Amino acid sequence: MRLRTALGSTASVVCALTLLSACGSGSGTTDSSSGKPLVGVDYPRSDTDFWNSYIKYTPENAKELGLDLKTTNSQNDVAKLTANAQTFISQGVKGVAMAPQDTAAIAPTLAQLEAKKIPVVTVDTRPDSGNVFMVVRADNRAYGEKACQYLGTKLGGKGKVVMLQGGLDSINGRDRTEAFNDCMKKNYPGIKVFGEATNWDGAVAAQKLQTDLTAHPDIKGVYMQSSFALSGTLQVLKQKGLLVDPKDKKHVFVVSNDGIPEELKDIAAGKIDATVSQPADLYAKYALYYLKAAIEGKTFKPGKTDHDSTIIQVREGLLEDQLSAPLVTADGGTYGGVASVKSDDKSLWGNNLG
Repeated sequence: MRLRTALGSTASVVCALTLLSACGSGSGTTDSSSGKPLVGVDYPRSDTDFWNSYIKYTPENAKELGLDLKTTNSQNDVAKLTANAQTFISQGVKGVAMAPQDTAAIAPTLAQLEAKKIPVVTVDTRPDSGNVFMVVRADNRAYGEKACQYLGTKLGGKGKVVMLQGGLDSINGRDRTEAFNDCMKKNYPGIKVFGEATNWDGAVAAQKLQTDLTAHPDIKGVYMQSSFALSGTLQVLKQKGLLVDPKDKKHVFVVSNDGIPEELKDIAAGKIDATVSQPADLYAKYALYYLKAAIEGKTFKPGKTDHDSTIIQVREGLLEDQLSAPLVTADGGTYGGVASVKSDDKSLWGNNLG
């Protein structure tokens, strides 16, 4: 479905007077058995705490929004995601939410759904090409920048750090990597970065971290681009005798991404030092919110939203709602100009899982 711009009709022009508005009030289409719109959600994987939390939140939000739900799990395999999209089409869904991990290879599937007039919302990732109704995502470049500013401050602008990258076939891995490197070069040129590709694989991350620490025992910082690497990183640091209190001179500063409960506990315990809280709860909520809006014929425009985020235009016809993702630390301090929240703050979704 090609996203209509906010200036595409008289009604939309009126709507544009408000910085962010949902325009139109089409009746949409409903599932005949319940009278509710039927939507499909493909879960990208179920082997991480972050995505398991997203899976937990999705049916809760579907119920709140009055949507009937069909779900699949593509298990980090774009071929399975393509097959799952075919299943959704055969089930008669009126919209699809997905989180393609390979953001280039998903283009043909998006084209097929568009041809069927089935709107798509992508969550967490943005397709390299193709049309979707909305991208629901946090600013992933900001993830890398926040990690850089924290580590740069803690290391006093000097030393060595390892960056355990995600998959570089994903816009997320590329954004986090590029932003971290750019920030280090600009603000902390005295810090050497060892970038390690891991394809979001915890075992690979642990092996590469161990190799780097053996070759460079003076490494003082680790940036994990996701909590996929958390347990392996802690195990390696423990084996090396480096899992010590932050006040100990041997301490290696660790920054993660996701904001899962285990990360928050580890920050409080001094095992890791910071994370960026990626909003699993809001990803589920707003993916379904925008699907429902698409079915109802509504449109959106760039600008501030009513839920502490900003919609940006990524390219012609493609909008992205960039949700808030704060830096989280033990003390809630400010690092390199980046404010943080304390790890026990009740506003963090990781502190509110039942």
